[in-house]
Amino acid sequence: MSVWRRLTRDRGFVVGAAIALAMVLVAVAAPLLTALAGQDYTTYHDDLLDSARGGVPLGPLGGVSAEHWLGVEPATGRDLFARVVHGARVSLGVAVGATVLQVLLGLLVGTAAGLGGRYADAALSRLIDLVLAVPSLVLAISLLAIVPADWPRPALLAAVIAVLGWGGTARITRGETLTLRTRDYVAAARLSGAGRFRVARREILPGLAAPVLTYAALLLPATMVVEAGLSFLGIGVRPPTPSWGQMLSSATTWFRADPMYVLLPGGLLFLTLLAFVLVANGLRRVLDPRQSAG
Repeated sequence: MSVWRRLTRDRGFVVGAAIALAMVLVAVAAPLLTALAGQDYTTYHDDLLDSARGGVPLGPLGGVSAEHWLGVEPATGRDLFARVVHGARVSLGVAVGATVLQVLLGLLVGTAAGLGGRYADAALSRLIDLVLAVPSLVLAISLLAIVPADWPRPALLAAVIAVLGWGGTARITRGETLTLRTRDYVAAARLSGAGRFRVARREILPGLAAPVLTYAALLLPATMVVEAGLSFLGIGVRPPTPSWGQMLSSATTWFRADPMYVLLPGGLLFLTLLAFVLVANGLRRVLDPRQSAG
């Protein structure tokens, strides 16, 4: 049975993939969606706030109306639908960018360690251990706190998360490479005169596809949590650019007066994380032969 057919028969994978695809489409189409709604994420609507209650939105469910589909933001009156969909664009964009960079760095270092000689493997393994031992969250907070405010924060977030987080991918890649290099077809390629680069490209990388793809699917939601946490702490994405973590940080003082302001970004973040975890588990069950045998 083909891999794709087995994936489509896995209910968890199908549900997770459908939700994840929907979130990605929302993020990509955020400018179009906000244009259809006739709103943007920066315009203030003070007339929609109850000044007597400190800026709580007027009307039910946080000010939901025909003009503001999900209501408005407390204290500012900015359209919540526009901020949520653009927040998806930022949060998913940072997570995808950081995950791709982590996987590329991990593949490069891990494959080089696994195929290198004794000294190269020892040196790169110590480097991987060092990256894994560094308190990445503390270092990320320190780095993001000292960079100039005018630097592009989403790209900076993705780069910092990737540089501090590629160690896990590299360790998995090294271990799989050490296993694959003992296979007969790799030995045959070496006997035929193939160099290390050619062996890595033609023989090792195809064998790494399944474990690395599965790990990347788990790494992406973890990266989203890191981005949300950094933005929640106020050192991630800066206003007025929205992200779900930043919105949750602002919502902590409004959860009693306007629960919708907390539920929308929090619920969407939880749903997206769950979707990617379901996708990763489905890939693991289908691509891991030990899981399939079980």
